[in-house]
Amino acid sequence: GGGCFWCLEAVFDQLKGVQHVKSGYAGGTVQNPTYKQVCTGRTGHAEVVQVTFDTAMISFTEILEIFFDIHDPTTLNRQGADVGTQYRSAIFPQTEEQRAIAERVIARVDASGRWKRPVTTSIEPAATWYSAEDYHQDYLRKHPGGYTCHYLRE
Repeated sequence: GGGCFWCLEAVFDQLKGVQHVKSGYAGGTVQNPTYKQVCTGRTGHAEVVQVTFDTAMISFTEILEIFFDIHDPTTLNRQGADVGTQYRSAIFPQTEEQRAIAERVIARVDASGRWKRPVTTSIEPAATWYSAEDYHQDYLRKHPGGYTCHYLRE
């Protein structure tokens, strides 16, 4: 999770070695949440993307490095104008190896000096992932010019 799932999906979908990207929700307490419910901030879910990738072509470390390049990991529960726990910066590793990699990458990003504030990205237990509604999938491709994501590049 790194703010709006549309922005994350659009970037990850273009990476060589990424096989599939799907927008959804994770980390909350409500089963089968709707976008409307998640937007209230009361379900505990974050807007996230599920990324399926070929480790022979792209590593989990590389995916995380890109993740930290396309959102601000230092703003707690917000990305730009999007505010609320549903927009938190979070990683939901699926294995202990991924958890260890996430910890190392966060430590490296935090120590790099790139950000003036500390990284607030949480590493959360692998949670039940729920697919977002169909109209959210491939949103930016389907609506070019209907929404602008601000990718952070320095």
